[in-house]
Amino acid sequence: MKHIFVVDDEKNIRDLIQKYLQKEGYKVTLFEHGNNLISEINRLKPDLIVLDIMMPGIDGLELCKEIRKKSDIPIIFVSAKDEELDRILGLELGADDYLSKPFSPRELVVRIKNIFKRLEKSDSFKSEHINIKDIDIYCERRYVEKNGVEIKFTTKEYELLEFLVKNKNMPFTREQLLQRVWGYDYIGDQRVIDDLVKRIRKKLKKVDSELKITTVWGYGYRVDG
Repeated sequence: MKHIFVVDDEKNIRDLIQKYLQKEGYKVTLFEHGNNLISEINRLKPDLIVLDIMMPGIDGLELCKEIRKKSDIPIIFVSAKDEELDRILGLELGADDYLSKPFSPRELVVRIKNIFKRLEKSDSFKSEHINIKDIDIYCERRYVEKNGVEIKFTTKEYELLEFLVKNKNMPFTREQLLQRVWGYDYIGDQRVIDDLVKRIRKKLKKVDSELKITTVWGYGYRVDG
C-alpha cells in the first residue's frame, strides 16, 4: 500500500484529500504544519508528499528544499498562490507537480497515479545506462555525469532530458513534451518547457558538455546524437 503525506494548514483541505486518497486505497498521514515533517519522512518513508506552499512557520518551498537535500520522493505542491513565478520556482526546487487551489480532488488523484506509473515504468529500465556525446545517464539512480563528475538536475529537468535523449534525433512540440514529462494533458502555460530547457542548457554549458538541446524553430526541441 502506497503511503502519502498530506501537509496543509487548512483542516478542510486535509480531510478532503484524505477522503479521496483513502478511497483509492492509499495510506494517508496528515500534517497541519511542516515542523516535524523531515523527521517523519526519515521514520515512515512515505511514497509521495502533497505539500501546501503557504503555511505558518516554515513554508512549503523551504520544506521542499530541505527534502531535496536527502530524498527524491515525489512532491506535489497545492497552493492558493497561482502566479507563474511560484509554479516555476516550485518546479525548479524539485517538485514533481503543482496544483492551484481550489482544485478538483479527482484531478489530484489522477496526477498522483500518473507519478506512480512513471516511477514503475522507470523501474523496468532500472539497469539501463545511456551514453550520448560526453554524457552518461544511469536510469536506475536518475544520475547524470560527465567524465565521472555528477551534474545535478531537478526531477523535471532530469525527466525531460532523459526523454529527449532516449528519443534522440526526433523533434517534439512543447505540448508533446508536457504530456510526456507530466504524464497527462497539462493545463497551463507551455513556457514551463522553455524554462526547463533553459535550465538544462545552462547546466550542460557549465560543464562544457558536447550535448545540446536543439531548438526546432516553430515546432519544439530535440536532442541530436
